Amino acid sequence: MSKNIALNATEIKFLRLSLGITAAQVADLSKSTEADVLAWEAGETPVSGLAEKKLLEIDEIIEMQVLNTCDGIEELFKKEPKRQLSFVVYPNQASYAQYNPEFLGSLPLTELYNMAAWRIKKECKLVLEVDVTLVPLDVEAYKAYREKEGLKESREIRAKWAATQI
Repeated sequence: MSKNIALNATEIKFLRLSLGITAAQVADLSKSTEADVLAWEAGETPVSGLAEKKLLEIDEIIEMQVLNTCDGIEELFKKEPKRQLSFVVYPNQASYAQYNPEFLGSLPLTELYNMAAWRIKKECKLVLEVDVTLVPLDVEAYKAYREKEGLKESREIRAKWAATQI
């Protein structure tokens, strides 16, 4: 898609919906109001360039995560024959922010991280024939697992915990 072509009202709305975020969240990301977002989506006013840019950037970040993760999974399964994985998803913004500070700039909302996980799940199933289960983080169960196993906090440990949940 050419960077010069603006999204129309329908496209901006469906881009927002495909990301699983609300009009209020778009307003916050684009420093506008929810009424502005609804007006753009209704075709009543031109779409904000900042909103369009932010949403397209986020969609591109998610697509790159899908591509990179699926490439990594494909490499993993060249060495290990298993065909099932689990990914941790986050039930709220507070737990997402606590456990994923490295993603807050690129994917500032838990819904966006979880959408990336959903897209990875679908891509793995369709292309790699790998079943991915999305496991909501249960903070207390995760802490108990770490204590029992004597493990520190890390993304890899969260993945190991998630594997025990399927």
